[in-house]
Amino acid sequence: MRNIFADTNVIIDFLGNRESFSNAATELFDLYAENKKKIFVSAISYTNVYYLLYKQIKSHKEVISLLNTLFDLTELIDVNKNIISQSLHSSFSDFEDSVQFYSAISNAKIDIIVSRDKKGFKKSTLPVMDVEQALRICIQ
Repeated sequence: MRNIFADTNVIIDFLGNRESFSNAATELFDLYAENKKKIFVSAISYTNVYYLLYKQIKSHKEVISLLNTLFDLTELIDVNKNIISQSLHSSFSDFEDSVQFYSAISNAKIDIIVSRDKKGFKKSTLPVMDVEQALRICIQ
């Protein structure tokens, strides 16, 4: 089973139950949990997810509960000075995608970035797949 890095939008699909995206994201997280593997995520995803889900749910307690679920299912990658510096000096057009990318490549175990925003990762040196593509590859 491949080591994958989940972009924030995949996490929001999973935890926020986004229509037409949540089923595949849930299947991916469930697959990894069943196989006792964790999905890698960047530390910045937690603050981004909190902000976006709080706007939707309007309950601090509920969002924290969802983040605790995420914490149990994922392996956290710290965002450090080097990652921010690389992101600030990168040619990525989206800063958040840049931070996600440099977080992912900071861990040599990661094989794939999973995101719905493949355009944001045009400069990626790692393969970037949507959830459905990742599921097909990870099930093999």
